[in-house]
Amino acid sequence: MNLRVKQKIPLKIKRMGINGEGIGFYKRTLVFVPGALKGEEIFCQITSVKHNFVQARLLTINKKSKFRVRPACPIYEECGGCQIMHLRYDKQLDFKKDLLKQALKKFKPQGYETYDIRATIGMEHPQHYRAKLQFQTRKFGGSVRAGLFKEQSHHLVDIKDCLIQDELTQKIVNRVCQLLDDYNIPVYDERRHFAGVRTIMVRKSQATNQVQLIFVTSKEVNLVGIIRDLTGYFPEIKTVAVNFNSSKSSAIYGQKTEILWGIDSISEEVLDYSFSLSPRAFYQLNTQQTQVLYHQALQALDVTAEDHLIDAYCGVGSIGLAFANKVKSVRGMDIIPEAITDAKRNAERMGYTNTYYEMGKAENVIPKWYKDGYQASALIVDPPRTGLDEKLLKTLLTYQPEKMVYVSCNVSTLARDLVQLVKVYEVNYIQSVDMFPHTARTEAVVKLVKRKQNSCSKKSKEVK
Repeated sequence: MNLRVKQKIPLKIKRMGINGEGIGFYKRTLVFVPGALKGEEIFCQITSVKHNFVQARLLTINKKSKFRVRPACPIYEECGGCQIMHLRYDKQLDFKKDLLKQALKKFKPQGYETYDIRATIGMEHPQHYRAKLQFQTRKFGGSVRAGLFKEQSHHLVDIKDCLIQDELTQKIVNRVCQLLDDYNIPVYDERRHFAGVRTIMVRKSQATNQVQLIFVTSKEVNLVGIIRDLTGYFPEIKTVAVNFNSSKSSAIYGQKTEILWGIDSISEEVLDYSFSLSPRAFYQLNTQQTQVLYHQALQALDVTAEDHLIDAYCGVGSIGLAFANKVKSVRGMDIIPEAITDAKRNAERMGYTNTYYEMGKAENVIPKWYKDGYQASALIVDPPRTGLDEKLLKTLLTYQPEKMVYVSCNVSTLARDLVQLVKVYEVNYIQSVDMFPHTARTEAVVKLVKRKQNSCSKKSKEVK
């Protein structure tokens, strides 16, 4: 490889990568160029040289893709949160289907070439869809700013009008910044070792318009005046909480959360039922598409009244409860205590007596349940971006529930996990759902059916 940093080269973009970047070859060297689209002929400048590839910055486009559009966001390039807003939306959906194909080709689970990968289900109006906002706070020129860190940096991009964020949550965080200034509340600065408010979380229920707010801070701060002003100005705010995080890590939340004002949870709806959400409990960011995602999961898992269902990574129980009136029992687990409290409360409110929820990691709880004699015939997993834990995979391959649905938010870890799962299960189909328009991320619902040759009696030995 003879390429060097700052060298300028011509390039033809052959495809798009998993982060939405354009990919081409220069003298057999792989070149990644953010902002470039498939089919474009460009001029770019090398920014870094790695062992077997280089990264480059787009300078000029000599031949433009007919699918290139002008991003509606004025800080699109500076922010970097929406990697593909410059690609026409229908082609974004095609790209996300291709992401699945790329990941499968890389990990090569058995039979991947013939998998039924269905067209990505998109949104009619792919703007202002994020119901949850998590902005970092910093102080610049004596004023508080809130936004996101620029990719691979700690440079905060001030965001006052995000085109994918719910408009009410954006208005609230803008007002919070003003009030932090007015009340001279300390704001976190890691470089100066200054403690204070470091993150603001705002979440809105699509069904009820109720809003909850979390201040994440590295020290005790007096928020009485801010709470009074905020709740007076925004009657939609029903909960204000504080989370204490004094660590120097990149983790957003610490372990301790306290309700400062209002009710301990807000109400949300999905499919045909409502449920409670505590401030720290996980729920999908795009509530409109969650309806689509859960409907797809409901269709994919063909349960009967005799099935025992495990809802791994259950959160507040929202997806598992959709099956509660169709199966003999539902069990779920989560690592966030507030989520488990919500799940129990939601099941009770809906009148279900066939549910059980336990706090803990799926890879630890599920083997314990099997050891105790609970035999699940159906399983739904909705893991974090890291995918399934190795111990959990081993458990599934040992006990082999008859049917399974995998809801994935990361195509790479999905493809990796399928390498093991297809030893026991057949991939019936994969349905991509666009939960995050204008970004390089997609969700997928995978219907898995136990292979006939593996239909032997369930093993009862403990997973070692």
